Amino acid sequence: MDRSKDANKVTFEEALTRTGFGLYSYLVVSLAGCIVLALVCIAFGTTIIIPTSACELGTTSSQRGILAAAPVVGLILGALIWGYLADIFGRRLTLMISLIASAAVNCLASLSVNWWMLMFLQFFSTFLCAGLYPQAMTIVSESVPLSKRNLSVLLVGSIFLLAQGLMALLAIPIIPLTFSYYLPSLGIYWNSWRTLLIVYSMPSLLSALWLYFMCESPKFLITKGRETEAMEVLRKMHRLNNLGTKTELKIEEAILLLPLEDINSKSSNNQCAPLFRPPLLKSTIIMTILYLFQQMPAFLVWFPTIAAQFVHILETGEGSNLTLCSIIRKSIESPPEAADSCNLNVTSLLIVLAFGAVQSLANVVISFVVDFTGRRNLVMLVTGLCGICGILVNLIPNAIASGVMFLIFLIGIVTSGLYTAIAVALFPTSLRTLAVALITTGHRIGSFASMQIVNLLFETNCEAGFYVYATIFASSAVVASFLIDDRKLGRVCKDATKL
Repeated sequence: MDRSKDANKVTFEEALTRTGFGLYSYLVVSLAGCIVLALVCIAFGTTIIIPTSACELGTTSSQRGILAAAPVVGLILGALIWGYLADIFGRRLTLMISLIASAAVNCLASLSVNWWMLMFLQFFSTFLCAGLYPQAMTIVSESVPLSKRNLSVLLVGSIFLLAQGLMALLAIPIIPLTFSYYLPSLGIYWNSWRTLLIVYSMPSLLSALWLYFMCESPKFLITKGRETEAMEVLRKMHRLNNLGTKTELKIEEAILLLPLEDINSKSSNNQCAPLFRPPLLKSTIIMTILYLFQQMPAFLVWFPTIAAQFVHILETGEGSNLTLCSIIRKSIESPPEAADSCNLNVTSLLIVLAFGAVQSLANVVISFVVDFTGRRNLVMLVTGLCGICGILVNLIPNAIASGVMFLIFLIGIVTSGLYTAIAVALFPTSLRTLAVALITTGHRIGSFASMQIVNLLFETNCEAGFYVYATIFASSAVVASFLIDDRKLGRVCKDATKL
């Protein structure tokens, strides 16, 4: 290589750093948060819809388990497809198509005449939005400077954690409504849970409209050889990030260089094979295991129902000396009156909202300390602590204390943001969206199975469910120890840029 030709050239990361961190950066991070909220409302809106539609649709316990798992199947089957399309056709185009299509199908689900139709449409709408999370995280990581990337990705992760609480917030004024309008052509009654499905589609349409005014990832454009477009995007980002100043981005089109890893990845004709051979194979295996061991969604999907059962028992004044599993078991043996069996009371929805806020706050705290501790070390701390609390759920004969241990156990889902941040750093641009989609597929397959297992264990052996899943999650600390300390990796990258 002729080093004299490269003397005045800069890497993409340096070019991105020169654009600064300002208005455009805030807009892209906020947009990613809105996209993540759109995903959660469509894919996990069933946590609110399932119990509130049970009476009208006449669903049994096993049927409700299938309804809860159907969106997860959609996530599994759709994630890799949308990840592949995003790496080929771009993040912006695939995101817009996904957002609009999934919202349309989710609205159609509000007209379901039976639980089979609801299951199919919820599966299909989730299939269409399966790539939203990795694509949103990718477009953020490729549009903000390296110095702010960890913070940005983890803040978007905070919105993901808060999203279930926001779903509950949207449901609070709608679900208690008692209106019911008969639609003779379909033979159904239009009521509150059907209205809520329409409301849950709105974040997707808002995100699609917002995305229309945003730019494609500049790093994606460069990997596709579209340097002129990439420079225009970088200039626009610089202008918006530096409002009030007249400085211009001083980079010529011909001097942008990709990192070596992206050049090598770009030359590969196979989009997936590099993930399964050195040097990426180790990262693929470790990240897949970490995602697979994190099965919080299997408990979170039943959280609104568990919260309602918990509140019901405590309101009666009976069960203050019981563990959480004893409360769940008692509520199954002595279900509430039929009039209340299909309602989520406001108190339980407020608990879901408050817990979402706590999770989000925990992730914000992580966002500010991660640069000091390192992502890997934080993963080891969080998985170990939350896993132990999951075991203690069974060992504390006090309803409040047992419930607190359960909530701390569920806070372990904050590792999702950490895992994504780690994956974004480990995989090259041309494979990044596909890689994140691939390693989360194992997680989603596990979640599909775990939802059925946890639903069964709540009725047969609740304690075993917590012992098994909490122990598996705690063992993630050992798996994470095989990752390189990202603080050392950061120092290596800084030293490399000085050469």
